[in-house]
Amino acid sequence: MRAVWAGSSARFETMIITQRKDMTWIVAQLGARMHYAVPRILHAAGVLEHFFTDICAVKGWLRLLRLIHPALCPAGVARLLGRVPEGVPPSRTTAFTNLGLEYTRRLRAAKLPCEVTAVFLWNDSKFCRRVNALPWGNARGVFTFNNAALEILQMARARGLKAVMEQTIAPREVERRLLHEQQALHPGWQEPPRTDGLLAQYCERQYAEWKMADLIICGSDFVRDGIRECHGPMEKCLVVPYGVDLRTPKDEGENHNVEGIPDQLELFQPSSPSALRADRSGRRLHVLTVGTIGLRKGAPAVYDAAKILQGRAQFRWVGGIDLLPEAAQRMRVHVDLMGSVPRAEVDAHFDWADVFLLPSLCEGSATVTYEALSRGLPVICTPNTGSVVRDSIDGFIVPVDDAIAIVERLELLVADTDRIERMSESARRRACEFTVAVYSQRLLKALAGILCAE
Repeated sequence: MRAVWAGSSARFETMIITQRKDMTWIVAQLGARMHYAVPRILHAAGVLEHFFTDICAVKGWLRLLRLIHPALCPAGVARLLGRVPEGVPPSRTTAFTNLGLEYTRRLRAAKLPCEVTAVFLWNDSKFCRRVNALPWGNARGVFTFNNAALEILQMARARGLKAVMEQTIAPREVERRLLHEQQALHPGWQEPPRTDGLLAQYCERQYAEWKMADLIICGSDFVRDGIRECHGPMEKCLVVPYGVDLRTPKDEGENHNVEGIPDQLELFQPSSPSALRADRSGRRLHVLTVGTIGLRKGAPAVYDAAKILQGRAQFRWVGGIDLLPEAAQRMRVHVDLMGSVPRAEVDAHFDWADVFLLPSLCEGSATVTYEALSRGLPVICTPNTGSVVRDSIDGFIVPVDDAIAIVERLELLVADTDRIERMSESARRRACEFTVAVYSQRLLKALAGILCAE
């Protein structure tokens, strides 16, 4: 999912002036989550002291590979070269490239669940210690992300700095429980989970991070409720929903050379209704799902709904397949499985769709639902998707693993195409409340609020 700048700089000034200029932040982030939204927001607000990450294509020897023409780069190298935090100066960025490459090598070699978890624990701790070994300048606070935060938070507290951590998904313990329940309900869909002897250690690290943090930012109520289920410190949690790009497809690109926040908000405007949606009479309802095809995304519920609605709705799923061969073959009878496609091709699938369906078991706050809303698609999802969908307004909220509830909502849309148009317009308006610019305001307000504790 792209996270690029959109919005009014005038609106942004209101939030920037609430930031104390002597309150600068260190951001420590593994990977390119939301295309480096947090360090970019803080730099645009003038309060980023330094950004630490693993693989970054503007630092070290990796930047030299950017001189190679993209057409000549292998796919893996091209993905690495896409790691560019546009808008964050290289002088304020430190990348541990070799650590990132060693992590990738170890992860590929890991076979058993405990081996994979061991790689996670090694990488998380190693990254934190690398960050702690370098100067933090005049930073007054740190912004970290779950499981790659503990030692940094400990150092921050020891130095009297503010310690913030974002919990990007429901706690691992909750995710594991939900997946085990689905495995028991739907045998033969995926390989049964193997015992992970390091899972307790992994969870303990997460609990220790919650204890060290002054503020835990959650993308949704579902994430916050997951922390409560694990007896975590609810009083430290603050829900800050995300935001996505609403710019037109002609402006889209894997990386945007944008400094700060542009002045104009350019809403995504496919033909409304698009040429493919213009005449629904005489054809089936088009139902789209995007994401890895497996139990976590609710594959059995999608399959059952498609089977019941055959002849009245056409189901399409874009994403890699994480099913046993027999389950995948069974699903293909009623759902068009498109497999993984280049990001640029996903737009065509959104244009094809009348409604978006994501009955997930466990997410943080699935940004694909934000994007579907911005494309004018009513969204059917579960509470566990962590979406910002309002039930019966922008779409429908259905229980987890409830194909009948999905069918009932889709039948409402099949019977009333005017309702689709009303929900579509509502979805567009709802998406305007969750742009990257609005997310920036919410995040800066949350960080400004932590100063009140001083």
